[in-house]
Amino acid sequence: MDLRSYQRARLARDARFDGRFFIGVTSTGIYCRPICPAPAAKEANVRYFPSAAAAAEAGFRPCMRCRPEASPGTPAWLGASSTVSRALKLIGESALDEAGVDDLAERLGVGSRHLRRLFLKYLGATPVAVAQTRRVHFAKKLIDETNLPMTQIAMAAGFGSIRRFNATFRNLYGRTPRDLRNARPPNGHEPGSYTFRLGYRPPYDWASIIEFLAGRAIPGVETVTPGEYRRTIRIDGRAGSIAVRPTAKNCLELRIRYPDPAPLFRIVERVRGIFDAGADPGEIAKNFRRDARLSPLVRAYPGLRVPGCWDGFEMTVRAILGQQISVKGASTMAGRVAAAFGSTVEEGVLFPPPEVLAEADLTGVGLTRARAASIRALASATALGQIEFHGSADLEEFEQNLRHIPGIGSWTAQYVAMRLGEPDAFPAGDLYLRHVGAESEAWRPWRAYAAMYLWKGHQGG
Repeated sequence: MDLRSYQRARLARDARFDGRFFIGVTSTGIYCRPICPAPAAKEANVRYFPSAAAAAEAGFRPCMRCRPEASPGTPAWLGASSTVSRALKLIGESALDEAGVDDLAERLGVGSRHLRRLFLKYLGATPVAVAQTRRVHFAKKLIDETNLPMTQIAMAAGFGSIRRFNATFRNLYGRTPRDLRNARPPNGHEPGSYTFRLGYRPPYDWASIIEFLAGRAIPGVETVTPGEYRRTIRIDGRAGSIAVRPTAKNCLELRIRYPDPAPLFRIVERVRGIFDAGADPGEIAKNFRRDARLSPLVRAYPGLRVPGCWDGFEMTVRAILGQQISVKGASTMAGRVAAAFGSTVEEGVLFPPPEVLAEADLTGVGLTRARAASIRALASATALGQIEFHGSADLEEFEQNLRHIPGIGSWTAQYVAMRLGEPDAFPAGDLYLRHVGAESEAWRPWRAYAAMYLWKGHQGG
């Protein structure tokens, strides 16, 4: 975006640009979202930042009216290197809570100085500053949207101590966390039950994403209706559940039931990935609008998203089961695997972890010997850490790792990468995609979205 585009979006309070940039107002020392309802500041008093972290690093404090912590987030993959995108995924999994930038850089296969340079180039802030801003924003959401005690909020947001938590909020907001809590309306949340609003940039094609997830839902694990997605979850060895439904004002409502608030940040980030809440549909549409094949589909299905997944291992097992059989047949088979080898909890069935399936006799639930061997090999490699689904590997490396598993080819590996949030993954061997050939090169770096549009177009036809 050029300066004039920033100015137009700010003055129009255009929700399509929410989270793509932030506005620092020098006369007040506050930074805001482009949609802030406060009277527009004079242009001479405005500075533009590519991320909330950059605004915070420049000394601005968050606006209490538009609440930057509630924005859809910066679509960091937009024009950024894959290294930055992968780093942000790891930060979303709390990679910097217990380790430093050197460890993060090593997991990404780059030097720490180079990683800092990339973050400054694309986000205007260092990895530590980005992680710190995310922690503060999430803590503010917990203060506003839950009744958790401040000590638990500090731990859930990744602060090492309550003293550091209090000092950060005093410095940033000019108030203590308890002052902020006292200023909000009371709510009646039960212990172990949390409700969050996940913002997105409009338009959002809820009907298409819920239809996709419904067709691939694992019986007992997932329940999908036109108005809601529900599933069981396991994180840090404990069970819980999530439920997501659309609401007004460009938000999804997420309800979490989980006994421990510590992993709430990771749960919220994973759910944002399932529903691709960080996508920028305007930029994707702009990339496709002159393409003869895709432009009619973009007009027909505005705001189409790439559905993600809760767990990469579970989704890869589901993808293997789907090879050469119908979508419905694969879902039925996945439900049998979950029922036979998973754990029954109050909310439903937990899909079996890699350690269980590595030793399971899957032929007993109707799998062929070859497919059972593929799943056991995948489970064993995952349990041993030879295959990881957290996004530290680039697309080529991830595909190579998966293709070492017998029975997994390029199509499956690219499809899995799509569902894990890689925007340029493209399962070119698919029955409905193989005919596009070299044409797909023009769709980079959003080939995953092109695949979704083409699948949707075939389904609609």
